[in-house]
Amino acid sequence: MLRRACLTSLALGLLAVPTAAQAKTTITMSGSTSVAPLVRALATKYVKLNPGKVSFKLQQGGSDIGINDVAHGRVTIGNASRKPQPSDPGGLVFNRIAYDAVCLITNSANQLPGLSQAQVQSIFTGRTRSWSQVPGARAHGAIDIFTRTATSGTADAFREIFLQNQFSVAASAPAKPSNGLVNQAVRTDRNAIGFVSLDFLTGVRAVPYQGVACTLRNAKSGQYQGVRPFSLVTRGAATGAAKSFIKWVQHSRAARAIINTHWIPLR
Repeated sequence: MLRRACLTSLALGLLAVPTAAQAKTTITMSGSTSVAPLVRALATKYVKLNPGKVSFKLQQGGSDIGINDVAHGRVTIGNASRKPQPSDPGGLVFNRIAYDAVCLITNSANQLPGLSQAQVQSIFTGRTRSWSQVPGARAHGAIDIFTRTATSGTADAFREIFLQNQFSVAASAPAKPSNGLVNQAVRTDRNAIGFVSLDFLTGVRAVPYQGVACTLRNAKSGQYQGVRPFSLVTRGAATGAAKSFIKWVQHSRAARAIINTHWIPLR
């Protein structure tokens, strides 16, 4: 069973969104650390466009936490950065709002020219253990793998896209509870490799995958294959304020302009 303690254990914790005075309705959210920056930007804009009508409380914890929270009525919306799974609680609706790229990252001193799917699988499963075995690597010594915790939607997407759900990341790899902490670990370790959402590339090297750079342009064009969906998950069909917000996110020009900055709009 997923524990609520996971929500408060993260370094990022509660994200405050400016609200208008005497807001009539509060939409509560928890879940994906990948979706959080986008939802924060969208919620901030929505509050400005609807003064006095709605406010937001945003928490993180990972996609599985958000999905479990909304299924049990603890939040209005669960933020998910992965596809629905058979193990998810019943009666949930994944309201897709955007797409995001998952990028392989190394330390900025290790300007790796690129990795094939076979190389990624060999490295992250622990079969390839030294950078001397990786053509073009500028690092030396053992490869330090960093992964995400079990509740992470980014981890689920990584297993599906890069490991084809056939392999698991080496058990010895430290698991971090957020994109930001993976970025920090890789940024401070010259021998590190990990994976993060496209919005978390500051200070690290995004490694080309299958000959294609992990950039927003390549993800939008379909050239980069490491793309996964972002969804706002509701228990049953969304109603009331949540329905209005989701509809605005999916169909308004203002929301699309925000999504276009770092993410991939719905086709």
